[in-house]
Amino acid sequence: MHASFLPAGILLLVSSLVGCPAFSPERVRSSSSSQGTSFMGSDSLSHGVAVGDVSSQSALLWLRTDGPASVQIEWATVSGWERASKLATVVASVSSTASITTTAETDYTLTIPLEGLSPATRYRYHVLVGFAGQDTRQLPTSLAAKGEFTTLPDEKTSAAVTFAWSGDLGGQGRCRQGVSGYPIFDVIQRHNPDFFLFLGDTIYGDHVCASPPNEPGADFKATTLQTYRVRHRYQRGAEALQQFLKTVPVYVIWDDHEVKNNFSGPFEEQMPAGRQVLREYWPIASPADDPHRLYRRVRYGADLELFILDTRQYRSRNADPDGPAKTMLGATQLAWLLDGLRASTATWKVIVTSVPLSIPKGGDATVPGNDGWAGGPDGTGFEHERQVIVDVILHDTIKNVVFIGGDVHWVQANAYDPNQDGVIDFHEYIAGPLSAPPGRFAPTRQELHPTQLFYEVGYHNFGLVRVTKDSFEVTVVDEVGNKRVSHVVSARP
Repeated sequence: MHASFLPAGILLLVSSLVGCPAFSPERVRSSSSSQGTSFMGSDSLSHGVAVGDVSSQSALLWLRTDGPASVQIEWATVSGWERASKLATVVASVSSTASITTTAETDYTLTIPLEGLSPATRYRYHVLVGFAGQDTRQLPTSLAAKGEFTTLPDEKTSAAVTFAWSGDLGGQGRCRQGVSGYPIFDVIQRHNPDFFLFLGDTIYGDHVCASPPNEPGADFKATTLQTYRVRHRYQRGAEALQQFLKTVPVYVIWDDHEVKNNFSGPFEEQMPAGRQVLREYWPIASPADDPHRLYRRVRYGADLELFILDTRQYRSRNADPDGPAKTMLGATQLAWLLDGLRASTATWKVIVTSVPLSIPKGGDATVPGNDGWAGGPDGTGFEHERQVIVDVILHDTIKNVVFIGGDVHWVQANAYDPNQDGVIDFHEYIAGPLSAPPGRFAPTRQELHPTQLFYEVGYHNFGLVRVTKDSFEVTVVDEVGNKRVSHVVSARP
């Protein structure tokens, strides 16, 4: 993540407050003495906390209070925190924000940057909350949540990494059921991933989830700022998801159901409301001069670089005929991706795209035209722009490229040899859904000359990746923990 990135909303204000002299060692000692206590689901933070967009030098902390409250964050390295808990004076290694008030303007959510961190270092944070009615001149003193995270290694350090990915949560009639809500997150957590890539459809705002069998609260379609907020809050009511987000850093991007099925951003009037609420409920870093930007890079040491694409906000209408004028990414994002691929020194270049490369994903009467990269018999799709990306990979001999996707609600892997020289030029792995009905199989388009490595349908799942400088190993795990399929790619020198 580039150092100039900041999350939206109040974060410019929060950045100016970081490191203020409000830190209280007495409060640290009292809160550190209860390390075994769980604060998840407390009255003040009933939707939990989350850490996201972690880099080698920064992280974002997300929270939501139930109504107006004052919030303060204290953080330090684990070793620095332990020192602070034992001393009676302020320790310089412990940082804090000033008191920040949550407001209805952002639905009482905050995304707070923690900056100036050291690479590959374990940090601990405390969230302190003051309830409405307390003297606003006093700093919040109630410990509402605490947790730990590890910053990413710097670009010169080779380090193995394990991450998980999936998408499609709580839609099409299969939403929260029971207190846990989405127990697949417990399964992911047991694998101890270094982070989780959430590839969109974090809500299904345009689908009704009836109760029973689902927990009440999602039996309507969201079309406004307030109704999108209700649907996001509904998801965060799942205890398994709260616990997962408390312990596993996330990198989140949207797909279509955060707004409306198969939407194209410039032409969808509901898009600004859906985008605002996505930003309110997920820790996503954006440049200060482009606060709506969602696409970004993540560098994990010497061997992994992620290019997280926004395939919704800038796209042409799906129904437009394919050709040079049609775009899924927009000119600026496309140039950013191509330049990033050319310049990357990482062993593995992973392009994160919510929609698949070669699986035709047709529309319907309300939104005609193919919704993914692949074309269809009606002349729609986004294959021309896809070929621009492929041509750069081939022309510049960019090795060890992997595409990771979701959206179609089944598991598939393809190896591609688009120039038919007998050498695989890149791979694609598709996982999901987390909790939604399985998709209906569509035959893979052959323009990029894919070899299908595996295909399975009919179960909830996530992908688990183990990356080293020598290999890229993918395993698909189902909702009860069974390893269903796997594949290993060796790095090309």
